[in-house]
Amino acid sequence: MNKEEKATEVADLQQALARAQSLVLADFRGLTVQQTNELRRALRSQDCHYRVVKNTLVKRAISNTPMALVGPLLTGPTAIAFSYVDPVAPAKVVSKFEGDLPKLTIKGGYVDGQVLDAAGVKQLSQMKGKDQLRAEFLATLVAPAQQFVRLLAAAPMNLLYALQARGRQMDGGADGGASES
Repeated sequence: MNKEEKATEVADLQQALARAQSLVLADFRGLTVQQTNELRRALRSQDCHYRVVKNTLVKRAISNTPMALVGPLLTGPTAIAFSYVDPVAPAKVVSKFEGDLPKLTIKGGYVDGQVLDAAGVKQLSQMKGKDQLRAEFLATLVAPAQQFVRLLAAAPMNLLYALQARGRQMDGGADGGASES
């Protein structure tokens, strides 16, 4: 790789990582091409990106940024999984694959200005995703309105039940008097 290609790669990395919500760094040694492709597909399905990069180029790309703190994690072969949308998604996918593929090893990660070790990435992977949090928040917002509608519908229904009961009571009283005579 000549200097121009390296400069282009560093610029691409700077742009990509500047927009990333989170990073997960992993050692991918020993993975087959098929396993790597499965990992890429799983990450892509969660709107995540996966790149195998040279550590020196990543160090250049993140120098003078808050992500420079991950520099010590950049040793040996490194793959980076990141997302522009959901900070939890890369951690979830890579952690799942680490359990399935013993040769994949999480080195650490980065989220919200904090460097995470492998255990921190696993904790992050256990958090609820953005979509799940949105659904729970929406359900919380809608619940009072649903309860109010049920409350408004309950009064006429209770009146209807009372009228039906009274009607049955009156029918029962008329039948009871006719049978005795």
